[in-house]
Amino acid sequence: MSRKWVLGPAGFVAAAALTASCGSVNAGQVAHTQAAAGSKSKVAERLRSTLDGLRFQEVLDTAPPGSQAQARLLDDAFDKEARQTPRARTNAAGTKAAAAAEPIVQQPQIDATVIELNGKGRPVSAGTVLMSPKYKNGVVVPLDKNLSTQDVRWRQWDDKGWYANKGQGTIDVVPGREKAPLDHMLAYPASVLKLMVNFGVLRLVDRGEVKLDSTYEYKPTEISSLCGGASAKTVRTYIDESLTASSNASSCALIKLLHDHKAVDPLNKTFQDLGLTTLQLKGTNPVNGGHWGNPVTMSSLDTAKLLALVNGVPGKAWTAPNGRPVTSAVLSPASRRFFVNELKQQGFNDMLSSVNRCGGAYPAPGLPNAAPSRWIGADGTVTVAGAKFGRDVRPCNKKAEVSFAHKTGWVNNSAGDAGIVRALPGKGGRSYVIVVFSNLGTQYVDANRTATPPGVYPYTYTEKFAKLGRLMDAYEKRRAAGR
Repeated sequence: MSRKWVLGPAGFVAAAALTASCGSVNAGQVAHTQAAAGSKSKVAERLRSTLDGLRFQEVLDTAPPGSQAQARLLDDAFDKEARQTPRARTNAAGTKAAAAAEPIVQQPQIDATVIELNGKGRPVSAGTVLMSPKYKNGVVVPLDKNLSTQDVRWRQWDDKGWYANKGQGTIDVVPGREKAPLDHMLAYPASVLKLMVNFGVLRLVDRGEVKLDSTYEYKPTEISSLCGGASAKTVRTYIDESLTASSNASSCALIKLLHDHKAVDPLNKTFQDLGLTTLQLKGTNPVNGGHWGNPVTMSSLDTAKLLALVNGVPGKAWTAPNGRPVTSAVLSPASRRFFVNELKQQGFNDMLSSVNRCGGAYPAPGLPNAAPSRWIGADGTVTVAGAKFGRDVRPCNKKAEVSFAHKTGWVNNSAGDAGIVRALPGKGGRSYVIVVFSNLGTQYVDANRTATPPGVYPYTYTEKFAKLGRLMDAYEKRRAAGR
């Protein structure tokens, strides 16, 4: 399908129109953004209108302000995956907690990006949308020909500040954006940060400093509840467990491996050099790979761009801030194939996809992908790292239309899903990257949530994310068909 280049033949822009409905954006900001953008991409406006129509502000909060549950959760500044998630899962699934839930106090934070790809993996259009107490109906972010923006002041997540400052952060992620017309506090990426970790390890593999099938002895000198004790596995196994079953212990081992090779700071610099300025793996503990917290940042746009590179862009993908061309050669073809294949084996199809809950009354159907066979038992149900989902996925697998190579993440106030969608043969031809980050983690529930049967892994997110995945995929299917 042909596209009209907005900023000339060398690139494209997914541009924005900020309307009066977009929260508290003033007229000067509207004029600035419209002038910078020129026009808006169809996918950007569709993403904005879809997010707005799903009414994320109608979720319920199981740890509302002033409650004891909130006080406990806000005390956890680091290693939230280990310290918050079990409690939050119980709250999200329990009927008692749901009954005591209250409406969320303000518009939630959402940061979403779709990059549309052609058959060769080259971006042809893109859209990024932000939603927050400031932008209640969503606002489209202007993107330039390098899929970049100077129009957002990105802020680091602040657990208490989300309530105290009406969703506006105080710590800048990217310097020099004080006069940017848009201002957004990035949600903590949770386990989606493992994309950065594994990208860094595969860079070491490509340089010959690490071998996939060599055994790495993880010997932490400090034991944490997030990371656990010592282990010895091949690097390949650690990567597989990190990406497909979201193992925190294996991810800690990989982060310590990066520290052992003094590769964390160079990895962060690599992201900057690639123009992925919000991707920052900061504050982790070199002695055990733990201490994951708010200094770890990822925007949906930069995460989507990283996945586009991993997927494979022929030739120059974009020009970096230093003037150098960025290509998919940042990883070898073998590493990129391995990375994508691991993401295709994702066990937790539980946010933009809900296939693990196939056929149930709740949650709503998400992206029409199949659950990987490695997790499916003889009865057709999925079990991942001891988590049993309890629904026969075989009917949904037979109807699958796309593959979804992705990584999910969650804590009580963080939800993320980032992946590459490709149509299966004869199923519509679409190809795109979709990334969504939000503060609507496991402490937030839907009013219509059904009780989880005993022994079944409780649903992690609001079903509105699954609906978002389904609606955007239907749009992309129509786009690929030229309708």
